[in-house]
Amino acid sequence: MTLIAVLGAGSWGTTLANLLAIKGDTVRLWAFEPEAVETINRRHENTMFLPGISLSPGLRAYGDAREAVADATVIVSAAPSHAVRSVVRGLKGHVRQGALVVSATKGIETDTLALMSGVFQECLPELRFAALSGPSFAAEVCQGQPTLVVAASRDEATAREAQRIFATPRFRVYWHDDVVGVELAGALKNVIAIAAGILEGLGMGHNPRAALITRGLAEITRLGMALGASPLTFAGLAGMGDLILTTTGSLSRNRSLGMAVAEGQTLEMYRAAHRSVAEGANTSKAGTALGVQMGVELPIIEKVCEVLFRGKPVREGIAELMARELKSEQWR
Repeated sequence: MTLIAVLGAGSWGTTLANLLAIKGDTVRLWAFEPEAVETINRRHENTMFLPGISLSPGLRAYGDAREAVADATVIVSAAPSHAVRSVVRGLKGHVRQGALVVSATKGIETDTLALMSGVFQECLPELRFAALSGPSFAAEVCQGQPTLVVAASRDEATAREAQRIFATPRFRVYWHDDVVGVELAGALKNVIAIAAGILEGLGMGHNPRAALITRGLAEITRLGMALGASPLTFAGLAGMGDLILTTTGSLSRNRSLGMAVAEGQTLEMYRAAHRSVAEGANTSKAGTALGVQMGVELPIIEKVCEVLFRGKPVREGIAELMARELKSEQWR
């Protein structure tokens, strides 16, 4: 039996905590919201972020992150990307030396342009790191639907350990060694999902959606290769798999944001009406900046950023993408 701390009680963090608790591990789930702590412990349900799902009676929620991680051999980080650094900083001196941290956060820091691996390397370098990503809606994992994901670490033994910890008969985990590729794919697919939602909200058809998914994957791959990732990673579960799920699935928060924007809502209006975070919004800004930094063209990601943060009309953005200079499909 493993003592595991899960940081972040959103829908995904709660789902992973419940999966591990059902496996028989001792799981402590830290929640920022006191209401979430109370309902998880009293009613075995996260009424804020995962309503209607019965949670394992063995799952215990905590309001203090330092208490949750005390003596834990595994720490699962599932907080929103903009909050990870502040949460991790508060754990300095309270984590077990050599513990394994598994990041389930899909995002890029807006200010530093760091992936979550970089945040942990800077704040808690004494921890071993793995990234967990892939096509996985929380609700379907809770329903026990077959789900396949990837656990990536630069150290094979660490990746295999994360694989073993999370694997169940209905949650299959592959190990991987391309941390940058897996993290980047998981973050940027959310931006393409917003664009897919915009197309859906405008009533556009299958042709533009197929083109968006294909060219979006090309952008993600270009940037990933510039950062040292393997192009093969983007053809796998963390890349193409997660991209297809998030751009086409009705449970995608980022796709829903895009649909709302197409129907006239601003980003601020959408955020005011939804508790759950659509990571792709801030990631569009970080991705655009990272592309500029690396000298990589990311036209779709840039247009999403302009629509969300600079007020560009969505149809104007689509027209500008279609009017770009004609070129080879294969970049050089």
